[in-house]
Amino acid sequence: MTDFIDAEGFRANVAIVLIRDAGDVFLGGRSDGRGWQFPQGGVRPDESAEAAMFRELREEVGLEPADVEILGATRQWLRYRLPRQYVRRRSTPLCIGQKQRWFLLRMLGDDDRLRFDVTSQPEFDSWRWVDYWSPVREVIYFKRSVYARALEELGSHAFPGGPPPRPDWWLETVQPPPRRPRRRRPAPRGAVEAAGS
Repeated sequence: MTDFIDAEGFRANVAIVLIRDAGDVFLGGRSDGRGWQFPQGGVRPDESAEAAMFRELREEVGLEPADVEILGATRQWLRYRLPRQYVRRRSTPLCIGQKQRWFLLRMLGDDDRLRFDVTSQPEFDSWRWVDYWSPVREVIYFKRSVYARALEELGSHAFPGGPPPRPDWWLETVQPPPRRPRRRRPAPRGAVEAAGS
């Protein structure tokens, strides 16, 4: 079954923030060596976002619904665009990014419940618990903004007094580097003179 891509080219996706009582969150090391991220995956046309979340939870980290408690979810889909080099131009329908519904789950059991061998192609081959804001800095650059927005929104569900203060590196990591202004092409010769005559 295929994932759902909307008319604007965004693939419907769920993302999972798995938190322990201590306030640290699960970060998975991708099996393909492409860094660290939260569990996530596509929503199939025949399933709800919550059903997709539980399926991805089992496929990627081996947890069952009884192993977690849903603390909250983002109110809306959060979107990010893929950089041009990651867009598969020849695929149909064209996917230009992801729209994600984020879920915050409290892990109820011990770490030995985590498993990466549920599917024949595991998403993760390593993992660690990190402080709440660290994933924003550790995820691939084009996902940083959506990670920041999701953690901001979900923080009130995780921490009764609000999320922990943002670290010193926050602004330089979350804010994209300023774009260089486009260079203007010089007007063709004679264009200025003709306009002034």
